Amino acid sequence: MKRREFITLLGGAAAAWPMAAQAQRATMPVIGFLASGSPPLEGGSDHNLAAFRTGVEEVGFVEGKDVVIDYKWARGQFDRLPTLASELVARPVNVIFAFGTPIPARVAKAATTTIPIVFAYGGDPVADGLVTSLNRPGGNVTGATFITAALAAKRLELLRELVPNVDTIGVLVNPKNQLADTQLRDVDAASRSLGQPVYIAYASSENEFGAAFAALVRQGVRALLLGTDTIFFNRRDQLIALAASHRIPAIYTFREYVQDGGLASYGAIQTETIRQAGIYVGRILKGASPGDLPVVQPTKFELVINLKTAKSLGLDIPPMLLARADEVIE
Repeated sequence: MKRREFITLLGGAAAAWPMAAQAQRATMPVIGFLASGSPPLEGGSDHNLAAFRTGVEEVGFVEGKDVVIDYKWARGQFDRLPTLASELVARPVNVIFAFGTPIPARVAKAATTTIPIVFAYGGDPVADGLVTSLNRPGGNVTGATFITAALAAKRLELLRELVPNVDTIGVLVNPKNQLADTQLRDVDAASRSLGQPVYIAYASSENEFGAAFAALVRQGVRALLLGTDTIFFNRRDQLIALAASHRIPAIYTFREYVQDGGLASYGAIQTETIRQAGIYVGRILKGASPGDLPVVQPTKFELVINLKTAKSLGLDIPPMLLARADEVIE
């Protein structure tokens, strides 16, 4: 073969490579990722996103190699979710993963009765109208729950152990969160049972955090239970800093708060639940029916305590409580 012919052949093959890659990508199954929160910051990582990908990979689907993931982030603007869900349905995707609150799953369910939907959030999917039964969901929806909202009473008890003889405990919730009523009912029942006065403060955006803490201080709140909310989790550094500046011991929903300087947390292992949801997404891509996949519920809950934060607040954590903790950060 002449040199010119060889170069021409080589150039043609090189040009064909990107086209072949595009063709392969076009034939891959597509996962629609519908989230109420925000994507990781530029150059940052997201452990929840990593857990989801891990679950999908365990079933044999690697992003970019075996499957495409189409990310749709509402960035806390819940009114954008219907449009984002419609975009995924119109594409169309093979399965939708709805994450953050019950709202993405509800919106996805309203948008399609045929595309499988897998959710991961902290409420009761039966009470929220997503499935008819935890064991036999039926329809095109299944998923995994952290059941974080139902643990408010347990967190209140733990907070009383962390801060004994506290007069008033504050509870901060987002009134726009679909789980707010559940959390408040749980807290109200627990406070009555324990004879513990509580003061409810509200914040639906980071711009309202400062005013909410000012109200807590005015009411003489000496300890805080932070409600379950995507905005709270995404802005946890700000909330942790406010609690520290006002010297208010607080208990949170997930370990990430404590790793970032919060006092304590109690809840399910969020990343494990999300990984399980990722496995369900992979199984559905392989042909499983969502209606036949039982809703995954957490079997293990963890107590995490930040001893350094406790010392900065002048707290002496009871030795028995430290012994019960799954992790103590020093």
